[in-house]
Amino acid sequence: MAYVFAYPEDKAGRWSKFFSNNHPLILEVGCGTGRYTIGLAKMFLEKNFIGLDIKGSRMWHGAKAIEAEGLTNAAFLRTQMASIQNYFAAEEVAEIWITFPDPQPRESRERKRLSSPRFLDLYRSFMQKEGVIHLKTDNQALFDYSEEAWRAYGMEVEMVTRNLYAAPLADPVLDIKTTYETRYLAQGLPICYMRAKYPKI
Repeated sequence: MAYVFAYPEDKAGRWSKFFSNNHPLILEVGCGTGRYTIGLAKMFLEKNFIGLDIKGSRMWHGAKAIEAEGLTNAAFLRTQMASIQNYFAAEEVAEIWITFPDPQPRESRERKRLSSPRFLDLYRSFMQKEGVIHLKTDNQALFDYSEEAWRAYGMEVEMVTRNLYAAPLADPVLDIKTTYETRYLAQGLPICYMRAKYPKI
């Protein structure tokens, strides 16, 4: 089953059974059509990937792509991001990708930003120790906010760039492009990228 539309919350801790293996589990939150989820799944067959979003019509395109590619290491989950911790058990997830999220520019909506301390807490409830989070965005204000928030949280920031393709990094993972990223690049907008680990406990 390639597409998990609205799986019951008792799936927490059972994703290894769903995928029929114990490979590392990686999430793309706010995945849209799931192009990053699919790109990663094709690149790393020894890992499992789940794209999460609330808009099922977008993920339908990703599900069709998974079926067409014959991938067995990718799935999609339709859920509100604020409920994400209900679907995964402690230390079940190895990495998270936050790809071109809604920047929620109004200060009153800070808690809805997927890179905010509120969500760092939610992710930490099911992330493995020293789990990795990636952020890609075209929004400079969101990126500046996120870097400051992550450092204040105690995240170990490993990489920061505010113009990813100006000096391309030798990492094919970063060359995967979402639907929005393709549009932003066509407009000449620089792409920001940050990678960080949760602090040691």
